[in-house]
Amino acid sequence: MTCAKAGAVKDAAVVPANPLIPVPEFGFDLILLLIFAALVAGFMDSIAGGGGLIVIPALLIAGFSPVEALGTNKLQGLFGSGSATIAFAAKGHVDLKSQLPSALLAFAGAVLGAALATILPGDVLRGVMPFLLVAIALYFIFKPNLDDVDRASRITPFAFGVVVPPLIGFYDGVFGPGAGSFFMLAFVALAGYGVLKATAHTKLLNFASNCGGFIAFAIAGVVVWKIGLLMGLAQFVGARFGAYLAMRTGARIIKPLLITVSFVLAVRLLLDENNPLRAFVGM
Repeated sequence: MTCAKAGAVKDAAVVPANPLIPVPEFGFDLILLLIFAALVAGFMDSIAGGGGLIVIPALLIAGFSPVEALGTNKLQGLFGSGSATIAFAAKGHVDLKSQLPSALLAFAGAVLGAALATILPGDVLRGVMPFLLVAIALYFIFKPNLDDVDRASRITPFAFGVVVPPLIGFYDGVFGPGAGSFFMLAFVALAGYGVLKATAHTKLLNFASNCGGFIAFAIAGVVVWKIGLLMGLAQFVGARFGAYLAMRTGARIIKPLLITVSFVLAVRLLLDENNPLRAFVGM
């Protein structure tokens, strides 16, 4: 899961690769701030998603353009989602081999989504997303017996695998914010997974869809590599600690953090200057 200035996705998909893109000058203190932001984001994202809520604003404050912030966020986010996936898999919470087809479909969906970002109705997505995120939060608030125990699935594993990963992966590529929340909702509500197991599988599919989106930004030439790699190392460490905490506490920490992140992300999207609802209500 990464949050971003979603309106810039459309621009990012059409920016040609250019090695001469101006990169902000960074002092040592600013680099430390970005590394700290990535560390905290990796920790939070590995538990409940929403790491982009921290990283994207930090990059913009540092002087990145919106497209550079999106591209660099995708690069550093790969380290976090990859680290969390490894941690969960090492403890047996996700079977990488059996989930490989789903991960590949999420990857393909994200690539397609990023490629089609310029022709899809981004304004509609920006307007609808806050309400969907609030609905997800309310689902996790009021759903009874929401714990780490698996329940009966509502659809077959095959149907889940061929429908959910590519659809949410596509969304992650074309828009992005809240993808982790959608994966979590699908695993809990449709696959019947317990909260911890759903979190582990969400990180795997998030990693796959992040890879797909990152490729599009890298081809567009809008990734600031040195900063992204430094932040990626911090993401890796933060995500590892977050994953271990999630495995120790399970639904007790995952559920409240997921609800909080969904609400905060919804508010952030509503306040985004590119959200069409602001113009509709005269803000």
